[in-house]
Amino acid sequence: MLKSLPTFTAILVFALAATSAFAGVTVSSPSNNSTVGTTVNFVATASTSCSKGVASMGIYPTPNWLVYTVGGTSLNTNINLNPGTYNAVVEEWDYCGGAKTTTVTITVKSGTGVTVTSPANNSTVGTTVNFAASATSSCSKGVASMGIYTAPNQLAYVGNGASLNTNLSLSPGTYNTTVEEWDNCGGAATKAVTIAVAGGTTLWNIHSSGGWNGYAQQPPNYGDCNSCTPSGPQTTWAMYQGIKSPTMSGNSTQYNIGGTEAYTDVLWNNHLIGDFSSQGLPDSNHTLVPSLHTFTYDIYFYSSNVGASQALEFDINQFFNGLAFTWGHECRVAGGNEWDVWDNLNYKWVPTGIACNPISNSWNHLTIQVQRTTDNKLTYQSITLNGKTSTLNWTYSPYSEPGWYGITVNYQMDGDYKQSAYTVPGRLDHL
Repeated sequence: MLKSLPTFTAILVFALAATSAFAGVTVSSPSNNSTVGTTVNFVATASTSCSKGVASMGIYPTPNWLVYTVGGTSLNTNINLNPGTYNAVVEEWDYCGGAKTTTVTITVKSGTGVTVTSPANNSTVGTTVNFAASATSSCSKGVASMGIYTAPNQLAYVGNGASLNTNLSLSPGTYNTTVEEWDNCGGAATKAVTIAVAGGTTLWNIHSSGGWNGYAQQPPNYGDCNSCTPSGPQTTWAMYQGIKSPTMSGNSTQYNIGGTEAYTDVLWNNHLIGDFSSQGLPDSNHTLVPSLHTFTYDIYFYSSNVGASQALEFDINQFFNGLAFTWGHECRVAGGNEWDVWDNLNYKWVPTGIACNPISNSWNHLTIQVQRTTDNKLTYQSITLNGKTSTLNWTYSPYSEPGWYGITVNYQMDGDYKQSAYTVPGRLDHL
């Protein structure tokens, strides 16, 4: 009888081990013995042999320090911890009075986190919101992915790697967004950004509306003129609406530039809102123009010989209370294939370092996002050309322009050293 006892004991131990394998806590994040950032993502599930099921789960970073509890059989939460080593315990409690735990040892290090460059915290933005962010991690294996939560538990975007740059379409309202990074060690870090999405006013198909005026700008002074036919070199320009080819929608507008005066520009301008409005929005009470802070310039343009252009310029202008705001964007083509933006006070173009390479014989899609801040500064937010978004978030001061209220839009074509003739059909979808 005594010789059979070890055999019975071994069978009993095996049976107990098999039973415990189906009851307990499984922690999928963070990994045991991993190095994480100061914001630690805990993800775990629990099961029990209790017929009544699991009642709740909790997290103890250190003994007797219960920092988080939740009802049910799973948890997914972020805990902020100071740098150090933790023998964290994740515990489940069942309805039969039982409990199970799993210990996870982690090393928390600083020097990790998320940096959001767009949108700015507490900013007002349009319904198309550009999110640009990067992440660092103390995890030796690096950052795995990043994501955007537009509200708690609402993951709107996720992408691989240590950076993201994407546009999200949001309805008007206030959003407490969160940008999060997940590293390859099971850690995570977050950055909260609160934004107000403004409904605003959307004007569609501006290219086909009335109100456009064209002006030549000749060297050396480059002042606007309607005719510009001096006895010497001349400038020619024309605008044709209702073009059927090339077109994306059956209705494009063609802009032409030519002549013999080298480095001459041609500017087309339209008064959209306020004084001289072409859109039926005169803003007689001067309430609409000052209320608008966020602008999107969305245009498609085409050229069979875009390389003949010295530069293409796209501007948004706002005037009220004696202040003038010009968000000028110049795509230097023959001038160096780079985007410049306009410094209002110093009256000069500032190179951005962002490449501008429009494609010939193809429709190019350009989206520009700008903002007037609450303290009346101009912010250049982002430039998106053919799906590639470049974020600036550069801020400048306005200049003085007393006397009128309004919002206008400009499109300008610049001539090269021999004033090569070229045409650009376009479609300005909305502002």
